[in-house]
Amino acid sequence: MIDIYILPILFILIFVYCLFKKINTYDTFVKGAKGAIKLVVEIFPYIATILIATTLLRVSGITTFLTQILSPIFTALGIPPELVELVLLRPFTGSGSYGILENIFKVYGADSYISRCACVIMGCSETIFYVATVYISQTKVKKLLYAIPVALVCSLVGTIVACLLCKIM
Repeated sequence: MIDIYILPILFILIFVYCLFKKINTYDTFVKGAKGAIKLVVEIFPYIATILIATTLLRVSGITTFLTQILSPIFTALGIPPELVELVLLRPFTGSGSYGILENIFKVYGADSYISRCACVIMGCSETIFYVATVYISQTKVKKLLYAIPVALVCSLVGTIVACLLCKIM
């Protein structure tokens, strides 16, 4: 019940702090909003590219094809074959992953082993390519030779451990 008061309390604390430090909150807010708009304009092409690529992967049937090919490998690793598409698309898209998660709930029920694994996978993984595009667009670092493969391996290991933990609990 206290959670509904956190945001209003936080705003009040910020306003009191600004009064104490004699900071003009309105001007500061406007300056931040201007910066946010600039940021959105700068990163939009990167985000659009990732969204288009993800949509093309699904619509073209590539994810279905990859799911069929990779299912035996994922099963050997302890990942249910029903989750292969989620594992493949999670590094690219958050919203698309939630769509797959919703479908998993509808097909298998929210309390099934498959659904529990899917939830833990969603919680222990990240949209790696989305984060990388935002990072690339905002920094001078353009070489992610090792960062993306390491992040993908870590995501896979997290997925394997998630499914193992769901199985034994």
